Amino acid sequence: MQRQAFMMRLKPGFEAEYRKRHDEIWPELSALLKAAGIRDYSIFLDTKSGTLFAVQKLVDNNTNDDLPNHPIMKQWWAYMADIMETNPDNSPATQTLEEVFHTD
Repeated sequence: MQRQAFMMRLKPGFEAEYRKRHDEIWPELSALLKAAGIRDYSIFLDTKSGTLFAVQKLVDNNTNDDLPNHPIMKQWWAYMADIMETNPDNSPATQTLEEVFHTD
């Protein structure tokens, strides 16, 4: 299983709305993420900077790279675009993080 971490940025003042939308995550999106091989997915928020830190585990032979082409993913991105920094296609602007230490 592979671990993957990345950062995103929330627009100022949308902390509560971001939490609300994730508390009410669409069942079809949850099912899509699971089907793609994503496990143990968490997002943390630094409230001072608006930085979102995400970490997830990917099963072997996952299809995570195919998610940007899926209609449900595109709908979620459009739904979240008003409260996050995004790319022109509404996907979250992300910065991949390099793992430098891990212990079990």
